[in-house]
Amino acid sequence: MRSLKQVVFITGLCLCCLGVSAQERATRKKILYYQRHDEKAIHFGFCLGLNVMDFTITPSQANYRTDSLLANVTGLSTGFQIQIVSAARLTENLELRFLPGVAFGQRELMFYRGDQVYGKPQKLESSYVELPLLLKYKSKRINNYRGFLVGGLNTRFDLAKTYREEDDIYIDLKLNDLCYELGGGFDFYFPYFKLSIELRGSWGMFNVLNRRSTPHPEYQDAIEKLRSSVYMVSFYIQ
Repeated sequence: MRSLKQVVFITGLCLCCLGVSAQERATRKKILYYQRHDEKAIHFGFCLGLNVMDFTITPSQANYRTDSLLANVTGLSTGFQIQIVSAARLTENLELRFLPGVAFGQRELMFYRGDQVYGKPQKLESSYVELPLLLKYKSKRINNYRGFLVGGLNTRFDLAKTYREEDDIYIDLKLNDLCYELGGGFDFYFPYFKLSIELRGSWGMFNVLNRRSTPHPEYQDAIEKLRSSVYMVSFYIQ
């Protein structure tokens, strides 16, 4: 499943690049909307989006034993995010973007002993406060649209309480994470606003598994490292 998502993500970026190339071959002239927007030194907006949260799991060395547990992400749910857009123009084709916001989502870990399911699924909810700082590279504008690529870093704070003994949840996540992000999309210009549609991936750089004393330590003992990954489709209005 993870390989398929990576293929879909990379394919999406390739289609963005091919779309930019196709735009540059267009010759038909149109009325250009909202021309002064990109000339502003600073501009603002907001973003609404959908996300799918995942984990990259490094099994514990103990999993080499035949009776040990093996963790796997089995349930992927659709979440959502809200962001405020603050963008500073650096050059004609480059801008710096600060996108503070919040994101909500859930992952589900299933544990196996051999071919048998062990215990209950560990449903891990996340409520992120996010502080992405990204560079946006824009292609040449063709009529009322243009392609772009984005990349940068995102600092996340997970405020959700994941350890809930009363719900048989015994995995806990750390508060902080630092992620690198890469994506692309298109800007569409209208008479009174600009709409941007973006596909972006975010991959955590640190182990977010928070080891603590629990009644069932075998769940966290089955995992050596747990790294976060999030895939987003975002809609910007500026």
